[in-house]
Amino acid sequence: MVITRPAGTGTALSKMVKALGGIPLLLPGLSLRAVSDQQHAKQQWHEAQRGDVLIFTSPAAVRYAWTLASFDHTHGSIVAVGRSTAQALQRHGIAAQMPASRQDSEGVLALSSLQHVQGRRVALITAPGGRGLLQQQLAERGAMVREVHVYQRSASRLNRRHVQAVQQLTPNACVLISSAEALQNLREQLPAVAWKQLCEAMAIVSSERIGAAAHAAGFLRIHRAASAIQADLLAAACEVCSQACHDAGVTGC
Repeated sequence: MVITRPAGTGTALSKMVKALGGIPLLLPGLSLRAVSDQQHAKQQWHEAQRGDVLIFTSPAAVRYAWTLASFDHTHGSIVAVGRSTAQALQRHGIAAQMPASRQDSEGVLALSSLQHVQGRRVALITAPGGRGLLQQQLAERGAMVREVHVYQRSASRLNRRHVQAVQQLTPNACVLISSAEALQNLREQLPAVAWKQLCEAMAIVSSERIGAAAHAAGFLRIHRAASAIQADLLAAACEVCSQACHDAGVTGC
């Protein structure tokens, strides 16, 4: 099971893979770090707390925001893009709205509370880059949108051991993918022969959009998970592996 989550964040998923008898390979496609101008970010974070809606785009956004300063939640509504982000907020005692089905930007935009945001101050607690879909769509609905960058993403550094591990993958390996940016970084960093080897594995993707990105990058076998959360990605991988065992007539799967 190839885990492409950001560097330092794949430990829990790696343990889950081991508990199910799998062999995890940590192949981070992203590296997360604090923004360079901490004072500016802290000021922006404080100002965002006085708005009408705060949307946290990832667990990392929660973690890095609280690193800047505590949260004085006196008014306004809180939205989390997905379950993992909502759980990160819950650990700080904050109950957040979240999409019931799609745990992505489209799911957030479908929330009833964000259908009528004309004149409301909406802050996206996030990192630079990304699709920009939330900002665009909310602005079109009349919201006053601002992005508060509390952390930043960059390509992680892969070493010789990463490359060697990828080159030793067998076709029955699964690659868990929930970020198009991470996918692109891996494609740019891995040698061509290693990238080709990775693309022979089964891509377990978190959405139709990520599936399209994986196909464009060279993956031929793609299976869609229910969402980007770890349990759903792993469940989809188990489903693929179980089906492969069944087709091969292997018992005990």
